[in-house]
Amino acid sequence: MYAQLHALLCDKKGGTIFTCFGGWHFCYILIAVLIAVIAWASVRKRGQEAKQKAAQTLINIAFGMYVADFFLMPFAYEYIDIEKLPFHICTAMCVMCFLSRHVKALQPLRAHFALLGFLSNLVYLIYPAGVMWHAVHPLCYRVWQTLLFHGMMTAYGFVALMADRKELSLRDWPRHLAVVCGMTLWALLGNALYTGAAGSYDHDFNWFFVTADPFGLLPPSAARLAMPFINTALFFAVEMGILALFVRRRNAR
Repeated sequence: MYAQLHALLCDKKGGTIFTCFGGWHFCYILIAVLIAVIAWASVRKRGQEAKQKAAQTLINIAFGMYVADFFLMPFAYEYIDIEKLPFHICTAMCVMCFLSRHVKALQPLRAHFALLGFLSNLVYLIYPAGVMWHAVHPLCYRVWQTLLFHGMMTAYGFVALMADRKELSLRDWPRHLAVVCGMTLWALLGNALYTGAAGSYDHDFNWFFVTADPFGLLPPSAARLAMPFINTALFFAVEMGILALFVRRRNAR
């Protein structure tokens, strides 16, 4: 059974490979756009309950894909990829968006998690660097799981924000900043716990890119100090820009 599943899900090398902004990449982006458009179009003229149910359905699917991935990784990669623990912004926001739909205490932060989840997953959907590094076939498990997961999270973020757009306000910026800061601290904790060398274990995760500059523009010593602040400021600024567009569109009606 293992051999058959491994043959089905393992990385496929040679021949056509997944490339950024290639035909297959645009197909995956189109799927995400269609999911978002169809989901919102089906509830746009219905009540708030239907809109919230659509958003909850999308995050339930995304969270299910995230959890299922841990069970399928051994068949696909021959190991469980610790890199996919929820310390990167995309996976962390998947968990928090899901919890904010099911835990009453987190519901006041639902839109804040949705906005950060929408932004982070959209960025990765547009530039899926982690997939491109492996140079594998566009239809292998590594590609379609990653792209469809981020596409589902992007669709969820869009639908959730549209459903809650009457509640969105630039005056809530302290909560948005708190969520981004919380994400940064969470990533720093993950890196502190898991990064290092012990026996045969030696790995530097750099979750949320808070311990090293992914573009190599800063010296390592400077990056370790600066990246937490750079990431926090950058994501917060872009969040405020997206939020301003939602608020402007709402007020224009």
